[in-house]
Amino acid sequence: MGGNNAIEVCQLSDADATLDLGRRLAKRLLDQRLRERRPDQPWTGPPPLLLLQGDLGAGKTCLVQGLAQGLGILEPITSPTFALAHHYRGETTLSPPPRDLAPTRPAASPAADVDPSAVIRVPTALVHLDLYRLEQPAAAAELFAQEEEEARALGAVLAVEWPERLIVQPEPCWRVELREVGAGREARVRGLGSSPPRDLQPSSKQASP
Repeated sequence: MGGNNAIEVCQLSDADATLDLGRRLAKRLLDQRLRERRPDQPWTGPPPLLLLQGDLGAGKTCLVQGLAQGLGILEPITSPTFALAHHYRGETTLSPPPRDLAPTRPAASPAADVDPSAVIRVPTALVHLDLYRLEQPAAAAELFAQEEEEARALGAVLAVEWPERLIVQPEPCWRVELREVGAGREARVRGLGSSPPRDLQPSSKQASP
């Protein structure tokens, strides 16, 4: 899928707003999963990837906590700065859209026979990676490749803090840049090699790159 230069800009007044943004990102990922396959099937192929950029204390781990909540993960989410990577499993529910509102699929599509009235319990997983301590690009690239394979095996979302440590930025992904603006924070969400998520909060707006 081609790149998209649109940027979704979200104003975050406090930690609760950052958590809510994470939950909304999870919902967009789950909606994407629902469009592409049966909701009870895990992601296959490259894992859904979020690259989280921002200074220390910008709210990256807080955003991942909201992401985990949206994925139905009950385990407390902590920073993996020293462990480098944490793995989590959860469960959530998905309701297939009505057939007349669902995207057009070939008759042989695995999602074509989903009962639109069903509510399905769906296993989820998250791999949370922090590259901050890996100042050598080769070490960062090696760990990223290892955890990407782990995420693929788990059918997990892969959230990466400090992706700046990677010489080559992986795609496709959603890149979230967090920065302080006045008394609050701003998140700029951009799709690299994919379309960016839309309408992440009522006050979200489109911006130029």
